[in-house]
Amino acid sequence: MSVYVHLATGFEELEALSPVDVLRRGGVDVKTVSVMEEKTVAGSHGILVTADLLFSEADYDDCEMIVLPGGLPGAANLGLHEGLCEKILEFHKVGKYTAAICAAPMVFGALGILEGKKATIYPGMEQELKGAEATGGLVVRDGSVITGKGPGAALPFALELLALLKDQTAADAVRSGMLIA
Repeated sequence: MSVYVHLATGFEELEALSPVDVLRRGGVDVKTVSVMEEKTVAGSHGILVTADLLFSEADYDDCEMIVLPGGLPGAANLGLHEGLCEKILEFHKVGKYTAAICAAPMVFGALGILEGKKATIYPGMEQELKGAEATGGLVVRDGSVITGKGPGAALPFALELLALLKDQTAADAVRSGMLIA
């Protein structure tokens, strides 16, 4: 089983690559997936990242978690990808994990999957969490939906994902090895 971290032009590099790094350190199979026409995607700070897969190459039957990094216009571009939005709704319907950080929880809000849940998002964007209770927390998990607040939450967000996919012992071992306080 894999975790897919999705990349669209304008993604926040720290929020995309921190989960990839932490999860791989923890022994999780992680793939980056471009929703653009090419595998090489430019982040919001001009850093070019070459994704492992194009969206059309990804096998979502083998995926256990969808991750959306924030950044603008990256998060908005993710929300415009119909195929990705369909997969998010499918995952939500069957209780598979969906995770988004910074501006990206707005995609979940627009899709209606935050209704009645607790969630967090980049400050000032709380109106995008349609139907959710905006907690303002750094990382918030409500059922199978995990949200993170912003770039400073990238490592805690990634460690929370690892704890969910493996266990707290694995997350603590990675935290210790990376010297994260």
